[in-house]
Amino acid sequence: MPQNKSMGKEAIFEQFSKYVSSGKVKTFKEYGIEFIFGKRDGPYIWDVDGKKRLINCHSNGGVFNLGHRNREIIKALQDSLKTLDIGNHHFVSQPRAQLAQTIAKLTPGDLQYTIFGASGGEAIDTAIKIARGFTKRKKLISAVGGYHGHTGLALAAGAPKFSTHFLCESSDFIQVPFNDLKALENKLDQDTAGVIMETIPATLGMPIPDGNYYPELKKICKKNGSLLIIDEVQTGLGRTGKMWGIEQYDVVPDIMVTAKGLSGGIYPITATIIRKELESVFHQDPFIHISTAGGGEVGCAVAQKVLDISSSDSFLNHVNDLAEIFKSGVDKLKSKYPDLLAEFRQSGMMMGIKTTHSDLGALMTKTCYDAGLLCILSGNDTSVVQFLPALNISIELADEILQRLDKAFELAKKQVDEYLGRGKS
Repeated sequence: MPQNKSMGKEAIFEQFSKYVSSGKVKTFKEYGIEFIFGKRDGPYIWDVDGKKRLINCHSNGGVFNLGHRNREIIKALQDSLKTLDIGNHHFVSQPRAQLAQTIAKLTPGDLQYTIFGASGGEAIDTAIKIARGFTKRKKLISAVGGYHGHTGLALAAGAPKFSTHFLCESSDFIQVPFNDLKALENKLDQDTAGVIMETIPATLGMPIPDGNYYPELKKICKKNGSLLIIDEVQTGLGRTGKMWGIEQYDVVPDIMVTAKGLSGGIYPITATIIRKELESVFHQDPFIHISTAGGGEVGCAVAQKVLDISSSDSFLNHVNDLAEIFKSGVDKLKSKYPDLLAEFRQSGMMMGIKTTHSDLGALMTKTCYDAGLLCILSGNDTSVVQFLPALNISIELADEILQRLDKAFELAKKQVDEYLGRGKS
């Protein structure tokens, strides 16, 4: 069968169910979100049959920070394809060297060396490997309900929801409540290689840490000889209104990871960025860690363009302007729907809408869909809806999103009222 042959929507569901995932098809059909990505452009996505358009307010955790099919990003890839392919990971590479230098200039403090990968999980695995190799210790501490990917070490560092099913739990991976310094300090010992945290844990419902959390955490790690690993996969690249979310706390980690948005939604590329002294892990044998597709040379141009756009003052100022609009708008919705909207968690455009009940995140995911927004609940706190529009949307579209969000709450309120009414009868 030709790969580009058009198919009816039901035929696509059937084919996907038979050859990719029967569970996903069943879930979305039962949930009433029978949407298949078709045309996509900027902040918009259309159903494959063209009958429904959504404004993407999930952005796949930051993959589409700059919208779908960003013209500048596509041009960067097209230009690189005229002379390059993915290259050979064993050899010295000018595109990788240039991109790594750019990253070093844009990251805080003395973060200097970059190890490239092709997925966020791989990048986290690399960070943990380096922490262990440098400290000669094995234990890692992470946050309860956190998420770092689905590969080996990254999976073990995340929530048991994802790891235990695949028998990946390990006594070397210890979890403590997020934003709790005392609990973390109690678990830290001389076999702790590092502490890994998402700056703001998205899957945990985007709790905003106390202002002193990361400065104190860095001090605790340094005193114990443990490394601080910061997962910037979702908070990086301008999402919080600064280039990196950790900059909101004036902290320089030992290792920082960026992924998702670095791809521009066009070419997968990730970066594990380390302090200069940590590069000694590779001195005896520089080939003990390799990634065949990591830092593919054609993709380096994509990442360069993403960094160029995301680091500009005008871009970051716009992100902060949008953040103020959403703060004001959601505050009004909180007054309008006090029985549904409990809290607005926000750092720039890293936003989570916390509802008043654990069942409401799922309901709001559906009513947002019905109102023309793609929003998805947080997996480890189902009372929270992740709210992550693209960072380059217009002020006018931000206002429209708020209007549609109002409609989503109205639809949710109606359903809750009807349910409670039945319960009383």
